[in-house]
Amino acid sequence: MTRIDYDHLPMYAVIRSGGKQERVVEGQRVRVELLSEPVGAEVALQPVLVVDDGGTVRATPGDLVGAAVRAQVVGEELGPKINAMTYKSKTNQRRRWGHRQRYTTVEITSIVAG
Repeated sequence: MTRIDYDHLPMYAVIRSGGKQERVVEGQRVRVELLSEPVGAEVALQPVLVVDDGGTVRATPGDLVGAAVRAQVVGEELGPKINAMTYKSKTNQRRRWGHRQRYTTVEITSIVAG
């Protein structure tokens, strides 16, 4: 069993983007829902739900007043193709459809505990 040194864990935060929650660390590349920012732009990912700096966990709204996660837009990419079909028997009614979600890739540049 490996012993965890809690004093040297990197600072992390939990953000919400596009209805999904993501745990992020500085330097990490994350795929979030499509943003309207160009490549190279600096964005602030809000809201920040949890910040842990290795010793203190901040999770209440009062603790997270000044918390911020800044990221730089790296690019855009496409998710997997989803194919589906609807069918009703005895009526010759068929419909095929597909969807491919667009994502923005961002690199986390800084996490401020607040």
